[in-house]
Amino acid sequence: MKAERNIAAREAILGSIREHLLASRPHDAIHAEGAHDGPAEVKASELSLEPPPPNGAAASLVEVFEENLRSVGGNAVAADGEDGIVAALNTIISGLQQTRLRGRRIALSDAPGLDRLLSRLKVEVDEIKTSPSAGELFDYDVGISMVQAAIAETGTLLLESESERHRLVSLVPPVHIAIVNVADICLTLGEALAAVGRGNDLSATITLITGPSRTADIELTLAIGVHGPQELYVIVNVGDPLV
Repeated sequence: MKAERNIAAREAILGSIREHLLASRPHDAIHAEGAHDGPAEVKASELSLEPPPPNGAAASLVEVFEENLRSVGGNAVAADGEDGIVAALNTIISGLQQTRLRGRRIALSDAPGLDRLLSRLKVEVDEIKTSPSAGELFDYDVGISMVQAAIAETGTLLLESESERHRLVSLVPPVHIAIVNVADICLTLGEALAAVGRGNDLSATITLITGPSRTADIELTLAIGVHGPQELYVIVNVGDPLV
């Protein structure tokens, strides 16, 4: 009888797992299309930014990256140089301010050039601060960082500590906006690590980000933004690289 009860319990558990996996598929499809329910959504398609057409082989690499980024729930926006990046930031942040995500308090990483870009922001915000403390970050609506590489085949961003020490802005606020130069998009993880490795000398810390934060460890129900950003926007700079 005990063995039969154990078998029945096991079948009940496996049945529950199968049921929840099936139930999660529609949610995966929704996030793969970049469409979240509720008024807090700011779709990349609503940003009204025409992506400048990249040329040659780089174009296909950018397209692969953007497609895979969207498949994991991220939003991709192309921008042409510093002016295009500032325009994209204005559009994204003003859109966020129409939602429950607010977009009023903005935290910047210590990456060079970010403070210059945000000094040109035209949309009104309450605060912009570079490298706030870990405790302060929980009070910010948006974190903005550069990334040192992007992986096209998975839509992944790579941040490394030698270039960007204050990476918590990409992990704590409800919205993460990342800026990547088109020349820093690689096809694979191996190529990305080689690109930032400076020979064999990798940074002490490498952070990999694939889409918004998500978890399914609570009754196998997919939840977005429980342990980190619930929205991810990647501005792909196809113009002159930022320095």
